[in-house]
Parts: sequence; C-alpha cells; structure tokens
Amino acid sequence: MAAFVAILNIHAQNETDTKVVLITLDGFRWQELFLGADSLLIGNKDYVHDAEMLKEAFWRETAEERREALLPFFWRQVEKMGQIHGNRNKGSKVDLTNSMWFSYPGYNEILTGTADDKNIRSNDKIPNPNTTILERYNNTPEGKGKVAAFGSWDVFPYIINEERSGVPVNAGFESVRGKLNEREKFLNQLQRQIPSPWSSVRLDAFTHHYALEYMKKEHPKLVYISYGETDDFAHDGDYQAYLKSAHNTDALIKEIWEFTQQDTFYKDQTVFLITTDHGRGTEPLDTWKSHGSQIKGADAVWMIVFGKGIKALGEVEQEKQLYTNQLAPTVLQLLGMPIAKEIKGEPLKL
Repeated sequence: MAAFVAILNIHAQNETDTKVVLITLDGFRWQELFLGADSLLIGNKDYVHDAEMLKEAFWRETAEERREALLPFFWRQVEKMGQIHGNRNKGSKVDLTNSMWFSYPGYNEILTGTADDKNIRSNDKIPNPNTTILERYNNTPEGKGKVAAFGSWDVFPYIINEERSGVPVNAGFESVRGKLNEREKFLNQLQRQIPSPWSSVRLDAFTHHYALEYMKKEHPKLVYISYGETDDFAHDGDYQAYLKSAHNTDALIKEIWEFTQQDTFYKDQTVFLITTDHGRGTEPLDTWKSHGSQIKGADAVWMIVFGKGIKALGEVEQEKQLYTNQLAPTVLQLLGMPIAKEIKGEPLKL
C-alpha cells in the first residue's frame, strides 16, 4: 500500500470556531490499543488474579475482536470517523523525540511541541521552564479564560506551570473551588472519602467528572484531560486492573465526545486528539510494567484524531513517521494560532 502523504485532511473551516479536546492515557501501550489483551499476560498468575473472568471479558480469537472488546468506542466508532496511528505491525510508527521515555518529559513534549532533555530529566515537581500550548492560547484575547486542564497525577500544576501561565489546573487530589454545582460538591466529598491506591495519583473517575462538569459550565475552547490509572496499575504489575482501566477510560472518552455532540457550543466544532506520554516494554515480559530509556520499546507510542473536519482514514497503515511533538503545533493550527519558532514539531499535514 502506498504511504499516506496527507496525515490529516482537515476540510475548509472557520478555524476561530474550532474547539480542541486533548486527552492522554498515561503509559498505555500501543500493543493493547491495536492487538487487545496480550496472550502472554492475560492468563499469567503473576499479573492476573482472576484469569477466567478477564478472559471472558477481553479474550477473543483475533486481534481485531480483542481490541474491540477492550476499547469498543475507539474501534466501533472512532475508527469510522477519524484516524488511529501507531500500529507498528502495519508500518505505522509514532515515537517520542525526548530520550527519557517517562512521564514529565513526555507530557512536556506533547504540550510544548519540543523535547527538553536538558531541563526535564525527572518527574520532580519543578515548574516547567517551557511554555505549553495551553499557556500560549490563554495569553491571547480569544483564548483568555477559555483554557483548562485536568489530570489524575499531582505533578500537572508544575508541568503546565499553573502559577505563571494562569491556566486553571485541577490535578492530583485537589478539590474544585468557586461557585460549585451540586455534582461538584458531591465529587469533592467523594474524593475525600474514597482512598486512591497511590499517593500521587487519584482515580480517573474524579478527573473525568471534574472536567466534564467544567466543560458544561465554562465551555473552554481548549481543554486538556490526562487519565493516569493505566500507568500506575501497570507499575503495580496488575494486568487485570490495567485492562479494566483502559476499557473504562474508553467509555469515559465516549462520554466526553457524546457531550460535545449534544452541546451547542461544541457540536460539530470540536477536534479530539488522544495520545500517551510513553510506551512500555515487551521483552523480557516483565518489562511491560516499566518504561524509561533503559526499556526497549518505551519510546513507541500512538495517536488518535477525530472530530471537526478530520478525514476518516481509520487505522492508518504504512505512513510517514510521526512524533508526539507534532501534536502541540497541530492544536495551535486548529485554533488559528501562530506556531512559535522554538516549537520543533511540525503540524500534522492539514
């Protein structure tokens, strides 16, 4: 098959009306996205406590059936209306450009369009010296007050540099503040009462519903949502929870999409871009729990694009090499923003 020359084909549109939802699934492997449940892990007692139940839910004979069972929204709906990139078995490659292959460097690259191996070398809570696209858009008259970010990991206020950027960030175990509706009050109460398995990452349901309520009330034109459970369940070596979390996140993203198609502000005006901050290992098998520059394959990622004006290419095969640093300039282009010279990534071809 000939290589795709145009990665994105965005039809003529009024760019100033375009809204963007950028979503990340922390550390979710391309292998599960495209192949579904891993045959070497789903029945492995080291990583699964109820293999029979897990196989009933997610094991099927073919990769196409397995991935649809795991991620029904992506493979029953998104594939028909958008583009899914990164199936390396079919010649589609998406990679990181940073050399760290873990979270803060990955998120910096996604959100700024430029890897920074000099300054971003750990997951420490250090204010990002680089400017994210959220900050760039928030610093414009049309974007001021129309940007928001929600993350399960408590480092996001630093990655986005909330204090300098002025971008509202709700992350970690933060409650929402201000004039709250009844649902937000209840979410604040639940978050205090339901313990997370981890000290720095809350359960994704809170991140999701805080984001959805904010979108209903404030209608940001650019919103970033980072789901975190997949990475932490993988680090725990809990493949059962990893798969169930991915399945649940697929449903959460579907809920966001369906909301945008019912809300007059977002309907037919919104582009979704979805990716991950890093990959994980495959060989030896135990490296599925890990990532970082010492883990072979942890730089291999994926991306999904659908919504306003995105040509339906489905699962893209044998295309040119893509990188996650291309997402930031693409978002700026969709929003009608100039692309600063310090941004190294090139926009996905429109």
